Amino acid sequence: MKALTVEPMRSGSVRVEEVEPPVPGEDELLVDGLALGVCGTDREIVDGDYGAAPPGAERLVLGHESLGRVRSAPPDSGFAAGDLVVGVVRRPDALPCGPCGHGEFDMCRNGGFTERGIKQLDGFGAQQWTVEADYAVALAPELERVGVLMEPTTVVAKAWEQIERIGARAWFDPGTVLVTGAGPIGLLAALLGVQRGLDVHVLDRAEDGVKPELVAALGASYHTGTVADLAARVPLDAIVETTGANPVILDAMEHNAADGIVCFVGLSSATGTVRIDSDLMGRRLVLENDVLFGSVNANLRHYEQAARALEKADHSWLEGMITRRVPLADAAEVFAAPSADQVKIVVDL
Repeated sequence: MKALTVEPMRSGSVRVEEVEPPVPGEDELLVDGLALGVCGTDREIVDGDYGAAPPGAERLVLGHESLGRVRSAPPDSGFAAGDLVVGVVRRPDALPCGPCGHGEFDMCRNGGFTERGIKQLDGFGAQQWTVEADYAVALAPELERVGVLMEPTTVVAKAWEQIERIGARAWFDPGTVLVTGAGPIGLLAALLGVQRGLDVHVLDRAEDGVKPELVAALGASYHTGTVADLAARVPLDAIVETTGANPVILDAMEHNAADGIVCFVGLSSATGTVRIDSDLMGRRLVLENDVLFGSVNANLRHYEQAARALEKADHSWLEGMITRRVPLADAAEVFAAPSADQVKIVVDL
């Protein structure tokens, strides 16, 4: 069978190649791969920035945004042949640390976790893959065309859960949320904000095209200026920052509303610097009871939350996010410089 593989830490090593078909263990599902989402993490692994192959292997099967159909399942696993499933990305560390030991492996404290398609575990970028039944999540059959959006939706499901938990420290009744960035994570964050009945604003650089169209179709407001421009007109009770761009990060930190919450889910490229008045920032944080926090990955309950959110969403809107589909044979080509008008690229397996 064919799989999309890479030699971690070696730029330009991505290729589609023949690999041995997987053999499921007694607690594992055997899954026919249907689709694989491509994101910035995959691009960084292909560029040689990070990633780790399984112990004893030179190459890593790429891909963590999965969608597949069960071919076979263990008895009493809760799954049956024909079920639509996704695989959970992260596994708890072997020790484990406190959070991992309590099922909160997305909050691992010692870095001993492993991740499918990223760190020491082969990913889902293959025509067949296996997954432990305890780390598989079923999707409704009608999500077959868009279920590949499940993993990025888990990321924002966790972000929203954390925002609401932090808000519960006091009276919390947000009216307005700003999402910075209209990529897949930003659009899905906006979707979950709309589902919560909030006045959602999305900020991005694109002047026209699919991004503003998707935001408008959600019933949200699209903007191209700066966070400061918008904050002068609208109180930003919560901000979900998805770009990882240093100037936008700083803008978000400075212009949230009093008692505001800023959640960072975008990773900075670690290039360039911005100046910050730490005295002024610290004073604002204290006097306005502000909270700035980061969020990454997701655990099992976030997958369940994401599945419900996708099922409730307009499926045609979700399909509009997928702006390019390519066959597995051409998958290596998607790691060329991304086009500005693309939102989500999907590889059909």
